[in-house]
Amino acid sequence: MFYNFLEKINRKIQLSILKKHPKVFFKNIRLGAGAGFVLDKDLEKLSIGHSADFRNYISILVLKNATLEIGDRFFMNNFCSINCMEYISIGDNTLFGENVKIYDHNHAYETTPVFKVHSSEFTKAPVKIGSNCWLGSNVTILKGVTIGDNCIIGAGCTIYKDIPANTRVINKQDLTFTPL
Repeated sequence: MFYNFLEKINRKIQLSILKKHPKVFFKNIRLGAGAGFVLDKDLEKLSIGHSADFRNYISILVLKNATLEIGDRFFMNNFCSINCMEYISIGDNTLFGENVKIYDHNHAYETTPVFKVHSSEFTKAPVKIGSNCWLGSNVTILKGVTIGDNCIIGAGCTIYKDIPANTRVINKQDLTFTPL
């Protein structure tokens, strides 16, 4: 019972964060347990369409000068995250399975004279996901990707290049069995 009380408080806090931010726009959203929005005070825009449903333990990060646009009737399942440093758009009627991750950035790195990854420097490129898409569990979308309308991205896929509309992508693995 105490846990339910804490979750109710967290939902109110998260809704308050959204309502109080001058560049956040939303209508009729549902938040599950442990939902977390981290919003920079200087983000460009966060818009969430009508009847969006965010399940449990989701994380949405929108940083300075970044824009995140989510369409109507969007569904995000448990443990998903969106990390937006530049621009991410998601169309209407799009569904995310559990643990979907979206990133519009990568850490910057050098290869010469020695290999070095920069912890606080990033390369960025927009991510666009069309309408009527279904991203299965454990899908990762990387920077610079456009996914057209009416696409299904199968469980476990890492998407690093554009996917045309009306496409199904599966993570096909050939299993070879050998006797012991």
